[in-house]
Amino acid sequence: MAVKVFPTKANLMNAKKSLELAKLGYDLMDRKRNILIREMMLLIDKAGEVQQKIDSTYSQAYAALQKANITLGMCEEFAGATPIDDGLKIDYRSVMGVELPTVQLEDSKLDLRYGWTDTNSQLDEAYLRFDEVKKLTARLAEVESSVYKLANAIKKTQKRANALSNIIIPQFQETIKYITEALEEKEREDFSRLKVIKKQKESE
Repeated sequence: MAVKVFPTKANLMNAKKSLELAKLGYDLMDRKRNILIREMMLLIDKAGEVQQKIDSTYSQAYAALQKANITLGMCEEFAGATPIDDGLKIDYRSVMGVELPTVQLEDSKLDLRYGWTDTNSQLDEAYLRFDEVKKLTARLAEVESSVYKLANAIKKTQKRANALSNIIIPQFQETIKYITEALEEKEREDFSRLKVIKKQKESE
């Protein structure tokens, strides 16, 4: 449905400019959506790879822990000697205006806090594997959070692109058509009026 405006040449020019801006806006939204989709697909692939590594490393870690429990008894006491890691840092990077998190764990030297005499290599293996799982989990959290944010941004961008394509642009096109037809009709009326006036003057 055309937006009803007074049919003047100035309004026609304004409508044409607005239509060009709306088309430009749609092109930008479409380009942004495609870039975000490409970024999200890359991250989904990465998420799958990281998840596979986590599953594999967890299996190795639990297998080593089970062997350590069998040979050493329950390892709860040794686990209690391991310090809490609070070296997690979160920053952000921007992709087409979408803020995506980057999660980093500070590189820390592996320091086995439990005694060497009362433990064995299976406990060391479990400790190393769980440390690797911790790093992979931080990476997976970064990727999955980024995918979630990108999916929301793509949805919003798609809505805006649809609004421009299906509502705003057709409205401006209808408005331009309405004004153009009204101006052409006015020109025909003016031309007919001039012909009548000219004939009247000639007959006089």
